[in-house]
Amino acid sequence: MIGITHTGVYFPPRIETAKEIAQRAEIPENVIVEKFGLVQKHVSDSSIHASDMAIQAAKPILEKVDPLSIDVLIYFGSSYKDYMVWTCGTKIVHELGLKNAYAFEIMNVSSCFPIALKVARDMLVADDSIRNILLVGGCKEAELVDYQNVRSRFMFNFADGGAAALVSRDSSRSRVLGSCIYTDGSFHDDVRVVGGGSKHPASLESVQQRLHFLDVKDPKDMKQRLDPVSVSNFVHVVQEAMAKSGSSVSEIDWLIPLHTKRSMFRELLDRLELREEQAIYLDHYGHLSALDPCIGLHLGQERQLFQKGDKIVTVSAGTGYTWAATVLEWLE
Repeated sequence: MIGITHTGVYFPPRIETAKEIAQRAEIPENVIVEKFGLVQKHVSDSSIHASDMAIQAAKPILEKVDPLSIDVLIYFGSSYKDYMVWTCGTKIVHELGLKNAYAFEIMNVSSCFPIALKVARDMLVADDSIRNILLVGGCKEAELVDYQNVRSRFMFNFADGGAAALVSRDSSRSRVLGSCIYTDGSFHDDVRVVGGGSKHPASLESVQQRLHFLDVKDPKDMKQRLDPVSVSNFVHVVQEAMAKSGSSVSEIDWLIPLHTKRSMFRELLDRLELREEQAIYLDHYGHLSALDPCIGLHLGQERQLFQKGDKIVTVSAGTGYTWAATVLEWLE
């Protein structure tokens, strides 16, 4: 049974509260809590990076399984890593002592965990020699937030941390079922870090112009195009993933989404006819790029929320824009 056997998370110790974010962004605290859906978030310092947080998240898993039993490591976290044009997966394999594993990376910003689950499942189906695939991700995107840039306001919930999940051929805990992924590339030019790429190489001017932070090209235009389709696309990938799993939306027991503003979270639940008690909302963690559904899954296990037979939908979306969902069946 191909499924997730273990998960792990890591959060840096420093906490930034809604009050502190409100002061930095010059926004009322109640707006941060009620609209942004953020009570607090974890923020790293200069001593730790995306690869380090991914390693810390994976360590508890390797206390339960033999590191030499890991065949593949897939990094699915933030593309904002320790260095540019650099694979942190190789560092993670080395630091964790995964001497029998090869590493590669898949990155699709915030949508990537449901995609990584599909890739891992498909690899295990296709190659009998693979037994265990370790998914790891790190996020240090709080560092990319410019609180004085009102164009990037919807990204003020970005936070830091690490997450990991072990996908195994012989899982008795869960089973990975169907997935659905949908891309609308018309949004490709809306959100980016302008400075540092080949179009705008790093320079004194790029630093002075604050081009090394997340930015939205035209927030009003993006909102006009995105608002009418975003929740509908979430619903579409959830419906299709459930259909591919031989089930319907009415059979969802748990929704594990990325962190969004409260209004979108509630609208999605309404459209899927789910109660808030059937979802995990990361208002004490914020948005950690692709890591959110993995973190929510870990929290659900810690809190012993899942029961045998539960259908759990991990769902996310990433700027560009790609929506993705993968279904799990809980076996314990």
